[in-house]
Amino acid sequence: MVIGLIHFYLWKRLVKDTLPPGRARRIGTIVAVVLTLLAPATLIGVRSGALAFLAWPGYLWIALMFYLLVTLAVLEIPRLAVVLVWRSRRRTGKGSASGTAPSDPVVPAAGDTQAEAGQVLTLVEAPEDSPGNGEKSGGSTVGAAPGTGPNSGTDAASGTGAGSGTGADDTSGGNGIDRRVLLARGAAIFAGLTAAGITGYGVKTATGGPQIARIQIPLAKLPRAMDGTRLAVVSDIHLGPLTGMNHARRIVDVINSVQADIVCVVGDLVDGSVAELGRFAAPLADIQSRQGAYFVTGNHEYYSGFQEWVDEVARLNIRPLRNERVELGALDLAGVNDLGGADAGDPPDFARALGDRDTARPVVLMAHQPVAVHDAAPFGVDLQVSGHTHGGQMAPFNLLVGLEQPVTSGLGTVDGVPVYVTNGAGFWGPPVRVGAPPQVSVIELRTK
Repeated sequence: MVIGLIHFYLWKRLVKDTLPPGRARRIGTIVAVVLTLLAPATLIGVRSGALAFLAWPGYLWIALMFYLLVTLAVLEIPRLAVVLVWRSRRRTGKGSASGTAPSDPVVPAAGDTQAEAGQVLTLVEAPEDSPGNGEKSGGSTVGAAPGTGPNSGTDAASGTGAGSGTGADDTSGGNGIDRRVLLARGAAIFAGLTAAGITGYGVKTATGGPQIARIQIPLAKLPRAMDGTRLAVVSDIHLGPLTGMNHARRIVDVINSVQADIVCVVGDLVDGSVAELGRFAAPLADIQSRQGAYFVTGNHEYYSGFQEWVDEVARLNIRPLRNERVELGALDLAGVNDLGGADAGDPPDFARALGDRDTARPVVLMAHQPVAVHDAAPFGVDLQVSGHTHGGQMAPFNLLVGLEQPVTSGLGTVDGVPVYVTNGAGFWGPPVRVGAPPQVSVIELRTK
């Protein structure tokens, strides 16, 4: 329903308002109908694997559709202002004309060269065979076409000569095209160029290598011996039909370049089965760190056969933390299953992961969704690292993410717990990132 309404709006603004009835409008309408069907077919068919070939064209159209909608919605404000100005001018023009026109127009006699000020003239064309037609008398031309008399320049300029009309001037361009059509076409061209430019930039950003985001976070309980411990945090890799093997390879290269002590993979690794994507995940076996790499499930693992991926990740030398924790020197690292696992019989268990530990030791919790902090806070968590939000992925969508998650990107404090949210290294759906570049986050733990 929502997709249909969006496409109806785009059809009206881009097709109906810009094209006259005829062949061009019919073609535009057919294209709009096809694109309306393409969007849901992509969302359903690509995820199920039945229509994988729609991934690129379908998701690119969804991104373009989104930015067309945003741009046209913003343009509604100046468009409304221009229309109101035109209407105001039209009303003002009609009132002025009716107030100055006399009740009985005067027909100038031969020899008259000027009308009195404020007087409206009605020029009557004489028959061709009438005497004196076209002859000069007293320096004026009688029976001349409107606008050719001696005062034609003044009359045309002031808009009071014969054949003028304020209504036509306000709604039509010089070539006879209605100004409303010109306005609609201008808005459509601007929206199209803007949406295409933003989408192109977003594709380049999303399919490029992840950036490194560095931050220092102090932990009150961290002993001096562990001061400067580096965590490489990566999430939302989203291996899928649009990524290929180089996607994981680029991410691994960035992780290895920071020489992390601990690597935290906080969920949403894949969008498909091991049979489909196992070869794309193979480069993850090359992750290097001093104290190991660790993994927790995200909501997308539960769409893709979570148990087989838990086993596959372990085979790649990344340890899954399944509602459990490990001791890494004087630091505890805990991990919980994603909140979405409850529907698959694999829910998070915060008490099991955090309940019986030594509270004098600092603990870092890996939880895919930032909102999990509300359940973790009572257990005295010192830091939670999360993903899931993609940083909004496609601005201004980040404004909506904040309605569901307490932190969209970066560091925040929720219920007294510091929560760090990484943007993620991949993308979901459209291969587009705007305002939220892919990243691998490096957290340096510091002693207070």
